[in-house]
Amino acid sequence: MQQLTRRQMLALGSGAAVITMLPVAPILAAGSEFEMRVKKFAGTAMIREGGIELDLPEIAENGNTVPMSVSVGSPMTKADHVQQVMVLAEGNPLPGVITFNFSHMSGSAEASTRMRLAKTQNVVAVARMSDGSVRMVKSVVKVTIGGCGG
Repeated sequence: MQQLTRRQMLALGSGAAVITMLPVAPILAAGSEFEMRVKKFAGTAMIREGGIELDLPEIAENGNTVPMSVSVGSPMTKADHVQQVMVLAEGNPLPGVITFNFSHMSGSAEASTRMRLAKTQNVVAVARMSDGSVRMVKSVVKVTIGGCGG
Protein backbone atom coordinates (compact mmCIF):
# COMPACT_ATOMS: atom_id res chain seq x y z
CA MET A 1 0.00 0.00 0.00
CA GLN A 2 1.54 3.28 -1.14
CA GLN A 3 0.93 6.49 0.75
CA LEU A 4 0.00 9.66 -1.10
CA THR A 5 2.39 12.57 -0.92
CA ARG A 6 1.28 16.00 0.17
CA ARG A 7 1.51 17.21 -3.44
CA GLN A 8 -0.69 14.35 -4.68
CA MET A 9 -3.27 15.07 -1.96
CA LEU A 10 -3.40 18.76 -2.91
CA ALA A 11 -3.83 17.88 -6.61
CA LEU A 12 -6.58 15.40 -5.77
CA GLY A 13 -8.39 17.94 -3.59
CA SER A 14 -8.11 20.68 -6.22
CA GLY A 15 -9.49 18.38 -8.89
CA ALA A 16 -12.46 17.46 -6.71
CA ALA A 17 -13.16 21.13 -6.00
CA VAL A 18 -13.11 21.98 -9.70
CA ILE A 19 -15.50 19.13 -10.54
CA THR A 20 -18.02 20.24 -7.90
CA MET A 21 -18.03 23.77 -9.34
CA LEU A 22 -18.80 22.70 -12.92
CA PRO A 23 -22.23 23.88 -14.10
CA VAL A 24 -24.70 21.01 -14.32
CA ALA A 25 -27.68 22.80 -15.90
CA PRO A 26 -26.17 23.36 -19.40
CA ILE A 27 -25.63 19.61 -19.74
CA LEU A 28 -29.40 19.07 -19.63
CA ALA A 29 -31.29 20.41 -22.62
CA ALA A 30 -34.37 22.51 -21.83
CA GLY A 31 -36.50 20.08 -23.83
CA SER A 32 -35.34 17.12 -21.75
CA GLU A 33 -36.54 18.66 -18.46
CA PHE A 34 -39.83 19.60 -20.13
CA GLU A 35 -40.30 16.05 -21.45
CA MET A 36 -39.31 14.57 -18.09
CA ARG A 37 -41.93 16.66 -16.28
CA VAL A 38 -44.68 15.68 -18.73
CA LYS A 39 -43.77 11.99 -18.47
CA LYS A 40 -43.67 12.13 -14.67
CA PHE A 41 -47.04 13.89 -14.55
CA ALA A 42 -48.70 11.48 -17.01
CA GLY A 43 -47.17 8.32 -15.56
CA THR A 44 -48.10 5.33 -17.69
CA ALA A 45 -51.24 6.97 -19.12
CA MET A 46 -51.43 7.74 -22.83
CA ILE A 47 -51.64 11.49 -23.42
CA ARG A 48 -54.66 12.55 -25.47
CA GLU A 49 -54.67 15.87 -27.35
CA GLY A 50 -57.52 18.28 -26.64
CA GLY A 51 -60.17 18.53 -23.98
CA ILE A 52 -58.44 21.55 -22.44
CA GLU A 53 -58.90 25.21 -23.29
CA LEU A 54 -55.78 27.35 -22.88
CA ASP A 55 -56.42 31.06 -23.25
CA LEU A 56 -53.23 33.02 -24.00
CA PRO A 57 -52.43 36.14 -26.02
CA GLU A 58 -51.08 35.40 -29.48
CA ILE A 59 -48.47 38.12 -29.00
CA ALA A 60 -47.13 39.12 -25.58
CA GLU A 61 -45.66 42.61 -25.67
CA ASN A 62 -43.96 41.97 -22.34
CA GLY A 63 -42.70 38.49 -21.47
CA ASN A 64 -42.51 39.43 -17.79
CA THR A 65 -46.28 39.29 -17.29
CA VAL A 66 -48.26 37.12 -19.70
CA PRO A 67 -51.88 36.46 -18.68
CA MET A 68 -53.21 32.93 -19.07
CA SER A 69 -56.26 30.95 -18.14
CA VAL A 70 -56.97 27.27 -18.45
CA SER A 71 -60.18 25.28 -18.26
CA VAL A 72 -60.97 21.60 -18.65
CA GLY A 73 -64.39 20.32 -19.65
CA SER A 74 -65.55 17.94 -16.93
CA PRO A 75 -68.79 17.26 -15.02
CA MET A 76 -66.73 17.57 -11.78
CA THR A 77 -68.61 14.76 -10.03
CA LYS A 78 -67.05 12.45 -7.48
CA ALA A 79 -66.63 9.78 -10.16
CA ASP A 80 -65.54 12.07 -13.01
CA HIS A 81 -63.45 15.16 -12.29
CA VAL A 82 -60.16 16.89 -12.99
CA GLN A 83 -57.47 16.22 -10.38
CA GLN A 84 -54.61 18.44 -11.59
CA VAL A 85 -53.63 20.77 -14.38
CA MET A 86 -49.94 21.46 -14.93
CA VAL A 87 -48.79 24.40 -17.08
CA LEU A 88 -45.34 24.38 -18.66
CA ALA A 89 -43.38 26.83 -20.82
CA GLU A 90 -41.10 24.80 -23.12
CA GLY A 91 -38.54 27.56 -23.75
CA ASN A 92 -38.06 28.84 -20.19
CA PRO A 93 -34.89 27.94 -18.28
CA LEU A 94 -37.17 26.19 -15.77
CA PRO A 95 -40.23 25.01 -17.72
CA GLY A 96 -42.61 24.44 -14.79
CA VAL A 97 -45.01 27.39 -14.45
CA ILE A 98 -47.75 26.19 -12.09
CA THR A 99 -49.83 23.17 -11.11
CA PHE A 100 -53.47 23.67 -10.17
CA ASN A 101 -55.14 21.07 -7.93
CA PHE A 102 -58.87 20.35 -8.16
CA SER A 103 -61.39 18.02 -6.56
CA HIS A 104 -64.99 17.11 -7.31
CA MET A 105 -65.98 19.87 -4.86
CA SER A 106 -64.25 22.54 -6.99
CA GLY A 107 -67.36 22.96 -9.13
CA SER A 108 -65.36 23.66 -12.27
CA ALA A 109 -61.80 23.11 -13.43
CA GLU A 110 -60.86 26.70 -14.29
CA ALA A 111 -57.93 28.83 -13.18
CA SER A 112 -55.99 31.88 -14.28
CA THR A 113 -52.69 33.55 -13.47
CA ARG A 114 -49.82 35.48 -15.04
CA MET A 115 -46.48 33.98 -16.00
CA ARG A 116 -43.05 34.90 -17.30
CA LEU A 117 -41.92 33.75 -20.71
CA ALA A 118 -38.25 33.99 -21.68
CA LYS A 119 -38.92 34.07 -25.43
CA THR A 120 -41.39 33.04 -28.13
CA GLN A 121 -42.38 29.49 -27.27
CA ASN A 122 -45.00 26.81 -26.74
CA VAL A 123 -47.05 26.92 -23.55
CA VAL A 124 -48.46 23.51 -22.65
CA ALA A 125 -51.26 22.52 -20.29
CA VAL A 126 -51.56 18.90 -19.16
CA ALA A 127 -54.60 17.69 -17.19
CA ARG A 128 -54.92 14.49 -15.16
CA MET A 129 -58.47 13.18 -14.77
CA SER A 130 -59.88 11.08 -11.93
CA ASP A 131 -60.12 8.04 -14.22
CA GLY A 132 -56.34 8.19 -14.84
CA SER A 133 -56.55 9.63 -18.35
CA VAL A 134 -54.35 12.57 -19.33
CA ARG A 135 -55.14 15.41 -21.73
CA MET A 136 -52.79 17.97 -23.24
CA VAL A 137 -52.96 21.17 -25.30
CA LYS A 138 -50.23 23.46 -26.73
CA SER A 139 -50.35 27.10 -27.71
CA VAL A 140 -47.63 29.35 -29.15
CA VAL A 141 -47.01 32.78 -27.61
CA LYS A 142 -44.83 35.26 -29.49
CA VAL A 143 -42.85 37.38 -27.00
CA THR A 144 -41.61 40.76 -28.21
CA ILE A 145 -39.78 41.94 -25.05
CA GLY A 146 -37.73 39.50 -22.96
CA GLY A 147 -39.12 37.95 -19.82
CA CYS A 148 -37.09 35.71 -17.58
CA GLY A 149 -33.56 35.07 -18.71
CA GLY A 150 -33.35 37.65 -21.46
